[in-house]
Amino acid sequence: MASRANHHVLLGCALLCAAAFFYSRFALGGAGEGQPAATSNLPVASDARLAGDGKQTRFILDLDQPISFHAFPLADPYRVVVDFPQVSFRLPPGIGTAGRGLIRAFRYGLVMPGGSRIVFDLTGPARIANASVLEAANGQPPRLVLELEETDRASFVQSLATESRPELRPAIGAAKEPATPVVAKVESAPGPAAPGDLRPVIVIDPGHGGPDNGTQSGSEIMEKNLVLDFALALRDRIEKSGKYRIVMTRNDDTFVPLDERVRIARNQSAALFVSIHADALPRREGDAQGATIYTLSDRASDAEAERLAEAENKADAIGGVNLTEEPTEVADILIDLAQRETRTFSNRFARILMGEMKTTTRMHKHPLKSAGFRVLKAPDVPSVLVELGYVSNKEDLGHLVSESWRSRTVGSVAHAVDAFFAKRMATAGPAEPKK
Repeated sequence: MASRANHHVLLGCALLCAAAFFYSRFALGGAGEGQPAATSNLPVASDARLAGDGKQTRFILDLDQPISFHAFPLADPYRVVVDFPQVSFRLPPGIGTAGRGLIRAFRYGLVMPGGSRIVFDLTGPARIANASVLEAANGQPPRLVLELEETDRASFVQSLATESRPELRPAIGAAKEPATPVVAKVESAPGPAAPGDLRPVIVIDPGHGGPDNGTQSGSEIMEKNLVLDFALALRDRIEKSGKYRIVMTRNDDTFVPLDERVRIARNQSAALFVSIHADALPRREGDAQGATIYTLSDRASDAEAERLAEAENKADAIGGVNLTEEPTEVADILIDLAQRETRTFSNRFARILMGEMKTTTRMHKHPLKSAGFRVLKAPDVPSVLVELGYVSNKEDLGHLVSESWRSRTVGSVAHAVDAFFAKRMATAGPAEPKK
């Protein structure tokens, strides 16, 4: 008992030091705080189109009123990001999946409460030759116009903010806060529990969101929407018992960086973190189906787990701004002190969850796997990532869009949560508030 008490004292000190370190060097600004404006009052984006060729390409976004914006390039991969106040996107389905000229594709969405973003994937280095908003004239609505011109890599790199230039990027331990806009505090995450509320906190994390669509089936069915529907249903089911306090990393179509998802769990002193996703296998790799449950590991359990972790860990780059820099000295302290015990609990919940889910849904032939997912790296929060199935598989996709399947599978996850906490409370003895 004494050694365990010492362990928790050391862990508490390390976490306090780490929190101070993170706050002093990586604290997010206050931009975007407060609730999003009512949708009816938002500017409306009604259409978008591309014109030009591989030398010069123009993007035009039709609006119902002029807006302010900020456009900037990012390297590796080549991208251009346009940030502006929140708008209501009413664009035709599937728009942005087909590119033209210098633009390979583009994505759009809510990137924070009160802020929207469009991310352009480029075919190569290009410079922003013109970016402006035109007033309504000659029967045309207000338009945001972005004009790109082909350039070479050296010129492209010189156009970047200093902190974003590949050849000037600092070592991880000396990384500075990015100069490009970052996401503000997520409004879906409530503050600390009310005094006396000792219920375990469960953080439910619907993957992707905003300009990050995740995997897709055609132009209509997107992973970000499938997993949000599942996560909201899971929240409602678990909350009915009244035994747990539920925190969502997002409860709408908002982009949330991976590190912010982890930060939400740690700030809430979460007892469990469940990230919800749906996979897709590239056509050249054949077919696969069934649900898979992942836990954190420095070494992937197989090639497919490694592929998936690498793809999911790029989510911040897909959203436009990559926040992957992480101070290794703090991570080392936290991992050394806490992660062994945390991984034990994570693996325990994964096994319980597999046992419950296999009664309601088809499981992958190897349902328990591990890999280095950034979203699972909270050193003191048991965490799992659940791939509900493959949108690339016809049978799995039918399940993912089925309300009856969703209801049954949500029920099995809720049962797993109850079984996990019942066993954990029985082995831990009387609960003590976290310090």
